[in-house]
Amino acid sequence: MASIPKFWVFALALLLLASPLLQVARCQSDSDDAVETTEESNDIGIVGDDVQDFGDGNFASAPGIDTVSVFPKNSARLITAGEETELLVGVKNDGDTSMNVIAIKASVHLPFDHRMLVQNLTAQGFNNGSVPASAQATFPYLFAVSKFLQPGTFDLVGSIIYEIDDQPFQSTFFNGTVEVVESGGFLSMESVFLVTLGAALLVLLGLWIHGQIQHLSKKTKRAPKVEVGTRTTDASTDEWLEGTAYTQSLSSKSKKKK
Repeated sequence: MASIPKFWVFALALLLLASPLLQVARCQSDSDDAVETTEESNDIGIVGDDVQDFGDGNFASAPGIDTVSVFPKNSARLITAGEETELLVGVKNDGDTSMNVIAIKASVHLPFDHRMLVQNLTAQGFNNGSVPASAQATFPYLFAVSKFLQPGTFDLVGSIIYEIDDQPFQSTFFNGTVEVVESGGFLSMESVFLVTLGAALLVLLGLWIHGQIQHLSKKTKRAPKVEVGTRTTDASTDEWLEGTAYTQSLSSKSKKKK
């Protein structure tokens, strides 16, 4: 039975080594959405890949700017690997001047160590994302994680980048846990692996039981050793042999010994 735990360790190591390289998924949008404000409605015009590059730098958040986010029709926060997921970002401008939303970006991290970056999602830019003072607006963000990302629990961090008086700012609208699942198919790769692993363990267990049964059967088939000593005869046996050549030979042998 000691070989079975070793097999578990080997299978786990094989699973970790066989994990595919994480790739950055591209986030695309083909439609233009309108920003709903309390005072006016503007055509924000999603830019997509032509978004201004702000590098990896982080900016401070501006005072008076509040953000909120929601996954429409997806309260469980289930993200299908390789498929687009919609996230709505609400912005409320309680400042004295208008703000101009430039882009929305997000990244995926390991839940047990937020410093471990799993994937950078492509930023989505806006042509006209102006939000006047004392107004609020909603911005759509479509993103997709890599189709090679292993299913599991991850941390998603989303930020909105905007300008006030030509100075860039950044506010985090989402920082929480999401669940990544595989797309399509009745059985996922993980399920197939677990089924295969379970079948292999059952085969090993069956072989071990078969070997133990054979070992026990060999022991029972071994004939016990019989020591040959002085032969004794039973009186009942001598009765029906009386008068035969066998008894006569025995009596002659006894007379010679005397």
